[in-house]
Parts: sequence; structure tokens; C-alpha cells
Amino acid sequence: MDDIKPLAQTKKISVNINGRNVEKEVNVRMLLSDFIRHELNLKGTHVGCEHGICGACTVIVDGKSSRSCIMFAIQTDGSEIKTVESLANGDKLNYLQQAFHDNHALQCGYCTPGLIMNITNQFDTNDSLDLSDEGIRLMISGNLCRCTGYVNIVKAVRQAAKEIGIKDKREI
Repeated sequence: MDDIKPLAQTKKISVNINGRNVEKEVNVRMLLSDFIRHELNLKGTHVGCEHGICGACTVIVDGKSSRSCIMFAIQTDGSEIKTVESLANGDKLNYLQQAFHDNHALQCGYCTPGLIMNITNQFDTNDSLDLSDEGIRLMISGNLCRCTGYVNIVKAVRQAAKEIGIKDKREI
């Protein structure tokens, strides 16, 4: 038993977050959501259920929508991470944020960053999507909103898709 070494409690990780390279020593059990919010002070990533169900903590890791509340920060060593803070250009909202604003697609706003990151990833990885009400509701089905009923969110997604040239699969 004397030759058993204790596991390391911390590890240095290197990530690119929102275009900025960051190296930090983190506890090996720290969640990515906690790393983003508490170590990097980026408060746009919200934590809702802490079980990966609600989607409020959605960020993009290496080009894929990811639930930051069920991922350890050390799993992202060497990764590129994008949070909602990466989208606006100073005070100018990006096309999707503006569509949410134009369509009143939020109420309390708690779920909004996760929804926007999920939709951003869908738009970034597809040049056509089913933009029917059902298709958009399916696209956002991994994000829960307790306030809105989704009607205005669907309108915002459709507006943003049209603005950036996403084609409706049903019309191709």
C-alpha cells in the first residue's frame, strides 16, 4: 500500500475561450460551468438544473454544443470554448441576439444564453434547417424555458435564419 500515490488534486489546463488563450490551475473536479463563471468571471453562462437537462449552461466546445454543468474543466484542456460573451461586438448585438430582442423572445432571460449558444451552433453547422414551427421547436428542444411558451423564440430563430441565409429544408 505504500507505493500507491494520491491522485493529483489540481491540473493546469490551457483553453482558448472566446478567442483568448487562458492557462489556469484548476481542481480536477471543477465543472466547466464553475470554471467559466468563477475562475474566468464570465457570467453569461447560467447554471439551472446542474444535471445537463435544462440547457441554460450550454456553451460551444470545439464546435459542438456542450452542457458545461456536466463537463469537467480539465476535459477541455486544449479546446476552443465559446460562451455567449463571444457573440456581441461591444454594445452591438449579433444577428441572433438582435432577433431575440426584436421578437421579445425572452422574459426572465435565464435560459436565453444557453438557447442562443445552441441555436448558434445549429446555424454554424448547417446551411439548411427545418424552419417550420415544429422543426424549430425540435431544434431548441434541449433547452427549457419556463417563462415564454416558445412562440416568440420560434419567431426569433426564423428571423435570424433568414437574415444569415439559412435555407428552409422544406423548400429545397
